[in-house]
Amino acid sequence: MNNLILKISVYLWRTTLIFPWRIQIIFGKLLGNILLIIPFKRNKFSKANIELCFPELSESKKNQILKRNIILSGSVLFNTGISWFWSDERINKNIEYEICGLKEIIEDQKNNKSILLFFKHSLHLELDARILGMNCDIYGIEREHNSKDFNKLQMKGRLKSMKGLTDRNNTFTFIKWLKTGKTVLYAPDQDYGSKRSKEVDFFGHSAATVIAPYKLIQSTRCKTYFLDSYFTENKLNLVIEKVSFNKNSEQDFLQEMNNYIEKKIREYPHEYLWQHRRFKSTLGKDKLYK
Repeated sequence: MNNLILKISVYLWRTTLIFPWRIQIIFGKLLGNILLIIPFKRNKFSKANIELCFPELSESKKNQILKRNIILSGSVLFNTGISWFWSDERINKNIEYEICGLKEIIEDQKNNKSILLFFKHSLHLELDARILGMNCDIYGIEREHNSKDFNKLQMKGRLKSMKGLTDRNNTFTFIKWLKTGKTVLYAPDQDYGSKRSKEVDFFGHSAATVIAPYKLIQSTRCKTYFLDSYFTENKLNLVIEKVSFNKNSEQDFLQEMNNYIEKKIREYPHEYLWQHRRFKSTLGKDKLYK
């Protein structure tokens, strides 16, 4: 029964993708406005995070960020569908985008340099990864979905532009990639629990920060870049920058990494995935996200 429901849902989802990109933007805004008036649990998480991370802003400004964020979240369904189901040709024809810093990363790839490419959880991260993967070779790390059927769909969609994909717990695979000159996308800005994390400041609060990036760099000596992304009007901008965080200590490295990600989020706060319970391990999911 669950598989049947999934098939019907995917069929309806793909039906919406026959419309041009600009029509889907309108659909996304309509869905976002519906989400705005529904007492959706994830909206509460977003509100709690924005309240926590921007104490210096007025209530009016924080509410403005929250409102724009929820409305924009209506586009996630359509952006993900485009990323998983559209052809490269259709994306190039319909979506305006620009990638800055691509030449440098391609040059490193030609010289067989291993690259750990950091990025943040934007509301359009699936589209970010798809478009980048259309223009250079990348490998991805993901959290497998609880539904095996949906996970197959997710993997098939992501492998449209990625050369390889593995679960975040499969460290052997992505260490192997980095030791053999591959470019690996990695988003370290979520709470993966306390076991493999350290408490590091993020937006002025203690946050469980995954230590894997530091260990990966120490063991593979890979180069590090950051993929930033944001929209200006209806144009998607991908900006690749070389980064070098303090490698003298794990704590200093993680703090500089968090500071850098925070700086990028602050530039376009309404485009970030505030729906994630980023501080659940440190500030308490039952207190902050009740």
